[in-house]
Parts: sequence; C-alpha cells; structure tokens
Amino acid sequence: MKWTRLSLAVIAAPLLVQPAGAAVGDGSFGIWRNPQNSVHVRAERCGKYMCGTVVWANDKAKADARRGGTAELIGLQLFREFRLDKKGEWRGKVHVPDIGKTLSGTISVVDENTLVGTGCLIGRVGCKSQTWTRLP
Repeated sequence: MKWTRLSLAVIAAPLLVQPAGAAVGDGSFGIWRNPQNSVHVRAERCGKYMCGTVVWANDKAKADARRGGTAELIGLQLFREFRLDKKGEWRGKVHVPDIGKTLSGTISVVDENTLVGTGCLIGRVGCKSQTWTRLP
C-alpha cells in the first residue's frame, strides 16, 4: 500500500485529545497543523470521546482525498472515539480518506504546542509518525 502525504497527515494526526489528567476544555483543544501544513484539524469533545474535524486543507490534500473516494475533505471527521488508555497514551480511530480506510491511531502530547501522532495499518505494524503543531 502506498502512503501519500495526505495518508501520513491524517494517520499521524490523532492529536485531538488532551493529556492525562487535563481538564476538559484545557489547551489541548484547538486547531493543529501537520508538518507539511497541508491539513488543519480542530480538536473537540464529542460526547465522552475526543474527535477531530478537518477545517482546512490545501489543494493537493483535497485531490488526494478525492482519489481515495472522499468527495469533500473539509468538514470530514477524521479522528473518532479517542480515549485515554492505561499507559497514559490516547487511542482511537483515524479515517484516511485517500486510501478509504479507518485505522487505529495513538497520540502523545509532548507539550502544549506539540503532539506526536502515530497511525498503524494492522495492530502495531506498518506504523508512521508525525509531529503536529498548534496553530495560534
């Protein structure tokens, strides 16, 4: 399976959650950008989970998503059902529009402006990671 930039952007982006012990509504919510600055995602609470919705994407990311069968990237909820696991790491589901798959993902909060997201094809095999940055 070929990993495109959008694939990496989306898979590595389950950064929509707050660090362990953080209060709901703390600084982990907000808008984050991937390293290529091709996708921006809004982190927000969705019931008892955390989720993330694409609020901006460049033309290449939109074209990659269309090739994968996603007509509209803006407004798409890419990150779903993220919850804190026993290791202090967040886990959830990541939808990757350019390959038409939903995969498992994790995030680690480095600091208030930096997150590292990892997405894996199956279990912990075929994993890719990226560092995401908060937008002001």
